[in-house]
Amino acid sequence: MKKAIKILAAVMTMTLLVSAVGCGAKNDNGLKDSKTMVMGTNAEFPPFEYLDGGAIAGVDADLMAAIAKEMGVKLTISNMQFDSLPTALANKQIDVIAAGFTVTSDREETMNFSTPYYTAAQTIIVLKDSTIATVADLTDKVIGVQSGTSGQFCAEDATSTENIKGFASGMLAVEALKNGQVDAVIIDNNPAKAYRDENPDTLLLIEGQYDDENYAIAVAKGNDVLLKKINDALEKLKTDGTFDEIISKYIK
Repeated sequence: MKKAIKILAAVMTMTLLVSAVGCGAKNDNGLKDSKTMVMGTNAEFPPFEYLDGGAIAGVDADLMAAIAKEMGVKLTISNMQFDSLPTALANKQIDVIAAGFTVTSDREETMNFSTPYYTAAQTIIVLKDSTIATVADLTDKVIGVQSGTSGQFCAEDATSTENIKGFASGMLAVEALKNGQVDAVIIDNNPAKAYRDENPDTLLLIEGQYDDENYAIAVAKGNDVLLKKINDALEKLKTDGTFDEIISKYIK
């Protein structure tokens, strides 16, 4: 009986040790898998994330790859619908959101943000023959947006809900504009410029109508360990020039 008790105690001790080691590895960097960081994004937002052949490229992809390298972990990118990213983060399907993701008070209630790394602003896209010239002209107009983005929030302030059409990507919203399905599109300035440059004879940008906003990397609420790791890595990348190299690669 004593021998059996000793064996049981040894097994329990070993189980506790394994659990402690496992928890230690997990909590060491705040990742679900201590060796891999899963980045959630929506690769429909050039130049921050877009598909280049079969790979996801852009500012956020390169930035998170550099951060993962600083942390000594592998980066995996999960491409999904933009408006599903917060749920995926809350459900621990992903470790971070890096998707030209704007810091807002509503989002801060359910997630934590890194030090901001880029300043952007919303831009209105219209056809060149449009009579729309300012945000005030959007009242009663049909506005196309990428669902769940800051553009949608701005559209909700400009017109009634029934006049807002959500799309899975900015590109689809712009195609709807070109096809006459919407009167305007509201989207972040850099993607807006990319779409305008692809359609210089068709599209016109109305800029300077909205305040600046900050992009940051989002982690699950309360994941202070991962947040600190990301912020430390960001600071180092900004100090050694890597961050500027990434930005200048994609944004001229």
